[in-house]
Amino acid sequence: MDMKWFEDMETRIPRGEVRTRFAPSPTGYMHVGNLRTALYTYLIAKKNKGKFILRIEDTDQGRLVEGAADVIYKTLKDCRLIHDEGPDIGGPAGPYIQTERREIYGRYAELLLEKGGAYRCFCRKMDEEESEEGFKKQENPCACLSKEESDKRAASGEPFVIRQRIPREGTTTFRDEIFGDITVPNDTLDDNVLIKSDGLPTYNFANVIDDHLMGITHVVRGSEYLASTPKYNLLYEAFGWEVPKYIHCPPVMRDRSNKMSKRHGDPSYEDLIAQGYLTEAVLNYVALLGWSPGGEREIFTLDELCEVFDISGISKSPAIFDIEKLTYFNAEYIKALAPERFTELAEPYIRQSVKNPVIDISLFAPILQPRTEKLSDIPEKIDFFDSLPDYDIEIYTNKKSKTDAAVSLEMLKKALPDLEAIKDWSEEAIHDVLIGLAEKLEVKNATLMWPVRIAVAGKAVTPGGAVEICHILGKEETIRRINIGIEKLSGSISG
Repeated sequence: MDMKWFEDMETRIPRGEVRTRFAPSPTGYMHVGNLRTALYTYLIAKKNKGKFILRIEDTDQGRLVEGAADVIYKTLKDCRLIHDEGPDIGGPAGPYIQTERREIYGRYAELLLEKGGAYRCFCRKMDEEESEEGFKKQENPCACLSKEESDKRAASGEPFVIRQRIPREGTTTFRDEIFGDITVPNDTLDDNVLIKSDGLPTYNFANVIDDHLMGITHVVRGSEYLASTPKYNLLYEAFGWEVPKYIHCPPVMRDRSNKMSKRHGDPSYEDLIAQGYLTEAVLNYVALLGWSPGGEREIFTLDELCEVFDISGISKSPAIFDIEKLTYFNAEYIKALAPERFTELAEPYIRQSVKNPVIDISLFAPILQPRTEKLSDIPEKIDFFDSLPDYDIEIYTNKKSKTDAAVSLEMLKKALPDLEAIKDWSEEAIHDVLIGLAEKLEVKNATLMWPVRIAVAGKAVTPGGAVEICHILGKEETIRRINIGIEKLSGSISG
């Protein structure tokens, strides 16, 4: 065996810095747990002035979805989790796509066979059994084959998989940064498949080879991999390699009993963005799913998270995804936006309802921004601007404003000529005219403002008050709608 090739591979390994990796499978979408793994992996690297690496794990060909890798790239870019090395930008430890590393895995599998840490298995098993699970050691006759016999059968073209050789006795101990030292009896570990019959590696083998050759110092993944980690440790030991630090994160749950699942309708990152959540709010909330910064503060930018994130704050307990808490975060982020940025983000949603090009959408920021929890709420809030809904006159009656149909009719009739007389249709002019009229009529402001707002909006609940709505609608449309209100109320009272 040419050991110089392996020695050359060792010299390529980047060393002397913290190096983390996000290694998703391209299966079509980024679920919340995956996004959290990417975020924590990124934060650990940046907190320690290290490198964040993207690796695409595509050896499970049956689960691949066309275009899924593009979803991964776009999500990381949108979230500003910018990788320092990866398939699209290269780096010193490439290739960064597993199927392009097939020859590498084959060579290391042969090395492991030579070292006695693996063996060929010629037993016929179903493909689904081949992928991850293994025979119980005492049940597999291939584990006892001599090297000569194994080599002979392989040379004859007999199909085989390569399995890890787990010690029959003793224990394996590994350390996790969250869960501490964990010891398992070796006789509870199966001889799992490392190389499948098609020559591709399983995750159990490829991730160890890749993490070593890419110089990964911290491995972040879900706690569901705790059970497999002793096998990874045994692989590191068989090769004589240094073991990275493990950070196994608790699962993200829908409730106390069920993990989040796309199959059960739980939202992916893309779903949340489509539902009107801001990327910054999603990231902030996801960071707190299983991690605590300490203290009362909850709102952090990504740059601030890079400063305060600490592995010690990660919990062992499952984190429950609370959509209401995310909505609260989102509302806070929307309120904090510059009005120009809010208008930019809100424009597609505004235009779903307000198709009249005459209406200036920049005027919506003051009334919508303080009242919007999700961008997707916007169309329903302002659907009355394009066309006045067919409303019931009962909404003119409001106990707090001291209005009923008769009072509202009187207020509209008084307001109409004063509004018609305004030459400069500005928010300030409308405000001054209506406030001045209320004072002149010796009524509370609300007694006048309520019927005006109902007349121009046709809805009891609106973003913004009468003045703002009249201003956005423009003089001509405002007058037209007030006349409709007068007509509705007059017909009701006379009838």
